Amino acid sequence: MGINSLRIIAVSSGKGGVGKTNFVANLALFYAGLNKRVLILDADLGLSNIDILFGVSPKYNLKHVLRGEKKIKDVVAAGPSGIKILPASSGVRELVNLTDEQKLNLVSELDDFDMPFDIFLIDTGAGISDNVLFFCSAAQETIVLITTEPTSMTDAYALIKILSRDFGERHFNILVNTARSENDALNTFRKLAVAADRFLNLSINYLGYLPYDRHVKSAIIAQKGFITIYPNSDFTKRLANVGRKVLDSPPENLKGNIQFFLRKALRAE
Repeated sequence: MGINSLRIIAVSSGKGGVGKTNFVANLALFYAGLNKRVLILDADLGLSNIDILFGVSPKYNLKHVLRGEKKIKDVVAAGPSGIKILPASSGVRELVNLTDEQKLNLVSELDDFDMPFDIFLIDTGAGISDNVLFFCSAAQETIVLITTEPTSMTDAYALIKILSRDFGERHFNILVNTARSENDALNTFRKLAVAADRFLNLSINYLGYLPYDRHVKSAIIAQKGFITIYPNSDFTKRLANVGRKVLDSPPENLKGNIQFFLRKALRAE
């Protein structure tokens, strides 16, 4: 993955249950529909979800790579629309917090993985664990999902605070999920933006919002991408707007590949 045009995007959240993985899956489908070559890293290493959302049952996962049993090329799973997935494991406590040796092993494996991609989406876990911070700081840009719930905003603020204070990250894109209206989404964002500006001296970016849609749950149960089943929905149209906005606003640092940024993250720890 040595091409300089590769976009490395981490998607995270301070709180679990805000729809982060569902957003990643549908964003990947949107980019695939633009003929982008998409790779998803399920970086919630102890609780895998992306493969389940896509109805994929990989035989091997990153657990086997980090244990030295398999190469990355051996565990890449094929998802819908040509999307490739680096699946995580589920229920493996040893991967909840990667050791430095495991991180270096991951970098080394990616060095040998030469399949070209345009978009590399990193679906992190929720919260402020070492893994979440490592993968967010390894990306060129981070999208933080929040909802209108006060706990979601508080936890997102904590994530942004640690990434800015301890890892030097200065650019955060905020997406409000399951909002009932645009006003609700904007009011939610403004509260977080005011706190980030006042206490962290950060100016965060509003990506937009995704509306609440009762059919999202049924799409998840069916293990199908929502935008595939409901291409004309307001959710799909707004997700497309978000996806285009991300592509039209590249980060300052586009040089380097995933190995470069992973090493940067290791140095920052």
